Amino acid sequence: MPPPTRSAPPFDPECGAVWAEVSKTLFAGGSRDVDAGTLAAIRSQPLHARETLLEGRRFEEHPLRIATPAGEMVASVFEPEARAGLAPAMLWIHGGGMVTGDRYAATQALDAAEAAGSIVVSIEYRLAPEHPAPAPVDDCVAALHWLGANARELGIDPGRLVLGGASAGGGLAAATALRVRDEGGPRLAGLLLCCPMLDDRMTTLSTRQFAEGVLWTRASNEFGWRSLLGERFATEAVSIYEAPGRATDLSGLAPTYVDVGSADLFRDESVAFASTIWASGGRAELHVWPGAYHGFELLAPKAALATAAAAARGRWLGRVVAQTST
Repeated sequence: MPPPTRSAPPFDPECGAVWAEVSKTLFAGGSRDVDAGTLAAIRSQPLHARETLLEGRRFEEHPLRIATPAGEMVASVFEPEARAGLAPAMLWIHGGGMVTGDRYAATQALDAAEAAGSIVVSIEYRLAPEHPAPAPVDDCVAALHWLGANARELGIDPGRLVLGGASAGGGLAAATALRVRDEGGPRLAGLLLCCPMLDDRMTTLSTRQFAEGVLWTRASNEFGWRSLLGERFATEAVSIYEAPGRATDLSGLAPTYVDVGSADLFRDESVAFASTIWASGGRAELHVWPGAYHGFELLAPKAALATAAAAARGRWLGRVVAQTST
């Protein structure tokens, strides 16, 4: 299915061919918007699996339980098979529109970590609507504090902690970084944001260009934000720790990597976030992948665009952990 308007950027030909086939099945029964009526079914058929994540990747998984004020959090430690001494690590926050997903939605994290020799700790935070804001970001902040305090026991260099996430997880990673900046916490070596879900107001052009006929639609996005924020959705009562795209001062953040596709609903808010970091005097590296749609790496992992994106993240991660080596 093509992008919904003629004025929208076209899909990358290779990724677009995959989407054309996938969408035949995906939309066979009509719209696949995530909403109250479809959420249970979507949660029961996750797009990610442990076996798929680990296939062909040189990592060993170790289960982990993280103590938080709200109770134990399930997590997994993905450790490179060959490493010596204390290693850098990334705390990874999965995507899923704030309402679905699990710790095995970590493709971007493991690809980057493999290139950089990094450990990945992937967490399962509480999901909306059962657990609205601030529960998800509270969990992420608690996990980061726990990891900072227990890093050495896991073979992690506490001076080389990176925080990352994709989609909703990217938004939660940004919010967590702002919380730690303002409230105190472990010092981050870097912040990795893949196609981040940052702004509940949805006023950008890209949210209209890719409103439907894509993996993550405008209607799904609104449902995710409403599930998180309730009646405060798109009002001035929403804080930067819930929708970090609202922040006007992004000074004091760790060196940040932001990437997104030109055919992604989150394109404009991702670009704006990087621009605000620069305007605040910070360091940000921005990649807008031409013709990439939301979820392109999941659906077309062998496409040239997907491999280029993975390689760029790996190079960035390698640089930031080398610059903060202890």
